[in-house]
Amino acid sequence: MFKLNKDILFLIFEELKDDSKSLFSCLMVNKLWCETIIPILWRNPWCHKINYNNKNYLLAIISFYLSDDTKEFLIKKGIQIPTISSQSLSFDYLSFCRSINIDIINNIISIESSYNQFLLQQEFYRIFIKKCPELKYLDIKSIKHQIFYFPEANIRLESLCELECDTSIDSSYFYGLARFCQYIQRLIIINIDPKENNGISKLIEVQKNLKYFEWNDSFEDSDYFTDDPYKEILLELEKKANIINHLKIFFQYVDNFRYALLQNVLTKLYKLKTLICDFSIFGEQEVKMLVFKDLEILNINYITLNEASNMIENSGGNLKEILLKFYDLYKFDTDFDENSLNFIRKVYKNCPLIEYLSLTFPPLEEHFDEFENLLKNCQYLKSLLLIISDIRIFETYDKTLENGEELLKILVRSAPVNLREIRFFNDFKFSLEALENFLESWKGYALTILTSDTIYEGDDYKNLINKYKNDGVIKDFRCESTANVENIHFKI
Repeated sequence: MFKLNKDILFLIFEELKDDSKSLFSCLMVNKLWCETIIPILWRNPWCHKINYNNKNYLLAIISFYLSDDTKEFLIKKGIQIPTISSQSLSFDYLSFCRSINIDIINNIISIESSYNQFLLQQEFYRIFIKKCPELKYLDIKSIKHQIFYFPEANIRLESLCELECDTSIDSSYFYGLARFCQYIQRLIIINIDPKENNGISKLIEVQKNLKYFEWNDSFEDSDYFTDDPYKEILLELEKKANIINHLKIFFQYVDNFRYALLQNVLTKLYKLKTLICDFSIFGEQEVKMLVFKDLEILNINYITLNEASNMIENSGGNLKEILLKFYDLYKFDTDFDENSLNFIRKVYKNCPLIEYLSLTFPPLEEHFDEFENLLKNCQYLKSLLLIISDIRIFETYDKTLENGEELLKILVRSAPVNLREIRFFNDFKFSLEALENFLESWKGYALTILTSDTIYEGDDYKNLINKYKNDGVIKDFRCESTANVENIHFKI
């Protein structure tokens, strides 16, 4: 049997770094595979799909690194330290680790006393700071220890690339981080306390390579703020306009002043490649002012078709994802027919590289024609979310099936060869015969189809779907919730 060398194996397994199930299954093949995979798994051991509440062995591995004096001290405090039967570990696991996740470390510690938990957490953090050659990723949500005071912390924290935190952490903590962490590339903040946090502003201010910024409000509705949690953050982001490429931002409470400030900052972030935001606060004139020539990902909540068309026209032809949640707004669009036609045309004229796309349009002949033009022009398209409906048009059940048959014929004729996934939102229907003709004629990749209509869970449909699964035409055909169908990042 041909034997791959370690370097080739590493490159292969590196491609699977986000597929922990496959990596774990490969561990037992042989010693070489195991030696190659362990460093990959332990680079970020917290990201794998594991029930950490019941992983005593992971706790035992970390505990192994505690000094005898520390173990003796903890045992005297009544803390049970798990042990490993062998005298030494097969690998120096923590030497591979480049990340700390506070929440998960807390989850694997099952100690009743809060004080004992505090002691054990402190020793674990100290061990990680000592043993990890460098830190790339740090999740400090709910942290209670000032880890930047540990010996060697300054050296470890200087290499930090990604930080996740929440606003329950005192400003002084972020001041401490700002001393050492000045090359963070990804900063993710969960706002659970709607108060001004000057420490976060300071941390943003000192960054020299901040490429990705994410802010998510997660607190109960408030009629007003005594402090402004947004102003200083936005002003600091504006100063980073020449380096920020990716922005994901959801503000729960925006008054006129904050709205004007957010709009002003967005107009300055001219280098954005990713924009994920809520546009319910903007109008069409304001959206026209947003010009992002490098934009690749546009994922917006509550945007009208006209606003989306303007943004697409103002982009530089680099868009790869257009995922827009406008299907609640089209009901109130008096020019929905014309606006949806214009949107489809803007996409295929301005987005030759598009891979992921959500579309909404009425089931009319001209719209089907333009949809086919889009398929012919957008040859890189991989995933489609289709919302083909108009509440102002009453259609019989037979007419709905006729529309479904026409859509499937268009897909067979003109779908790009890269198309791998189609999502049908709400009650779009296909007759059994039309679906069979479509699957029989499909010549592209094995398709994944998601729908929220339970009609396809009937026995006749299931038998047909299973037949084409066995033939390799369908990868999966799933009835899911509307929320999962419209979430393009939900994967089966």
